[in-house]
Amino acid sequence: MTADELRKKYIRFFEQHGHVQISGASLIPENDPTVLFTTAGMHPLVPYILGQEHPAGNRLVDYQKCIRTGDIDDVGDFSHLTFFEMLGNWSLGDYFKEEAIRTSYEFLTSREWLGIDPEKLSVTVFEGDEEVPPDHESARVWEELGIPRERIHYLPRSDNWWGPAGATGPCGPDTEMFIDTGVAGTAESRPGVSDGKYMEVWNDVFMQYNKKPDGSYEELERTCVDTGMGIERTIAILQGKNSVYETEVFTPIIAKIEELTERRYGDDEDEDRSIRIIADHARTATFILGDERSVKPSNVQQGYILRRLIRRAVRHGRKLGLPGAFLQHLADVVIEIYREAHPILTEKLQFIRSELYAEEQRFLATLQKGEHEFSKKLPELLEKPDGMIPGEVAFRLYDTYGFPVEITEELGREHGLKVDREGFDKAYEEHQQRSKMDHSVAFKGGLADHSELTTRLHSATHLLHQALRDVLGEHVEQKGSNINPERLRFDFTHPDKLESEELKRVEEIVNEQIRRDLPVSVETMTLGEARDAGAIALFGDRYDEVVKVYSMGDYSREVCGGPHVSRTGEIGTFKIKKEQSSSQGVRRIRAVVE
Repeated sequence: MTADELRKKYIRFFEQHGHVQISGASLIPENDPTVLFTTAGMHPLVPYILGQEHPAGNRLVDYQKCIRTGDIDDVGDFSHLTFFEMLGNWSLGDYFKEEAIRTSYEFLTSREWLGIDPEKLSVTVFEGDEEVPPDHESARVWEELGIPRERIHYLPRSDNWWGPAGATGPCGPDTEMFIDTGVAGTAESRPGVSDGKYMEVWNDVFMQYNKKPDGSYEELERTCVDTGMGIERTIAILQGKNSVYETEVFTPIIAKIEELTERRYGDDEDEDRSIRIIADHARTATFILGDERSVKPSNVQQGYILRRLIRRAVRHGRKLGLPGAFLQHLADVVIEIYREAHPILTEKLQFIRSELYAEEQRFLATLQKGEHEFSKKLPELLEKPDGMIPGEVAFRLYDTYGFPVEITEELGREHGLKVDREGFDKAYEEHQQRSKMDHSVAFKGGLADHSELTTRLHSATHLLHQALRDVLGEHVEQKGSNINPERLRFDFTHPDKLESEELKRVEEIVNEQIRRDLPVSVETMTLGEARDAGAIALFGDRYDEVVKVYSMGDYSREVCGGPHVSRTGEIGTFKIKKEQSSSQGVRRIRAVVE
């Protein structure tokens, strides 16, 4: 059974049981600051679980795009994914545990639907704790359906409790269904033990409680059911595959990687791991960019996760001999796989391709410099008896070359080394403190006046600052500026002279944001709140505790005192006139607007 067939069968089954199909929601949660992405099928339905009436009724069915970022470092094995699809059916104050379990059993075992042998089915239920009693009701229903007691396992909250999606919200015990794969187990084998013998196929969550901000639980006014079946894992089980990467949602992507790299999947486990990472991350990045509320790669929130996925895929592509941009070609394959289930990907194809290409180009330059520096340090690091990469070494890679510490950690793991994160954090904090002192001395310039031309140039420096970070890396920090009606002068940290292509790309990005005619808005907040919101705030004690944060659409956010234009379209055409050294490790750009 293919993913498309499973998707259609699931919807049809629950429609026959009185459910109404609803559209899946965006990957980017709306009005929910507790999570970056939609992490489960229930996430978009939280308001209705809490009591709102859904316009489609109280029995619903859908398939939902999901992303979970906690497993990024585990991706590369045979099962972990960052993006996945969940099939779900919902009862909003209608049926509860008994009907949910009985319909689940019917869909799993009936020959008309999935036809799984009931003898291969084991289940788990919540064992209870000091706050919530054991779920004997679910166990009773399973036993009535013919599941013997020895295949009904009571497990703790870590196994059989779901939610909430964020810090607070609806949650409750669940019952999970597992298939015996036939793999030889051990004495410890049971559902929930990851030794390959039992694979989870479905999860029925019983929303009985609401977790409050103080950590306590209260009974929901109406009980609800949220069930979730992961498409990727389920089709792997139904097809008798050992891995989700052997199913049709991945094999075309892997085939394209084989074509581009001239490597064969299955020949070398280290290379296979890189291929799996690239396949997963390319798929996830395509869906983020192709979402209804898509974001671009950036240094904050969802944009940072997207950037991290793209850059991790690029690094593993280089390990396989891919020196240039390649993700756009994998995106084409992903879009073809999902063109029927998710037609919006086809609509946004050009946007997806262009953003992937631009981010790859930005990172390739950073990556080459950082990896070269790491390789120079490696012999010395391997001789260290503690197997640690000193925090100051990791920070230098980050500060000088824009090399993300996560990639330093990954490179280290490949050689049996660990990064001293405590030392890295300390070096980062010391750097921040030095920056405050440096800025209090270095910023003698600023604005010559508040004239129209100076204001336009001042707004252009914000776009320039962000564009430099996009092209060169997060290590870029403003070290000084001087702006008058004739020109802007902008000093920033970077170890090397900018290549002509880098300057051209920076100029193009700034002018692109000007052409977008982004609104310029200002908010007042504490300096801590500004940093938490992703604003660039580098001047430390030059500001009061309450600061102004200027945002230029979705592109730039920076602590600043103003003045600024009201829309970026007022700036004019931005042109870089000169790039040169200002001091050791600091470059200077002079630019004008016309």
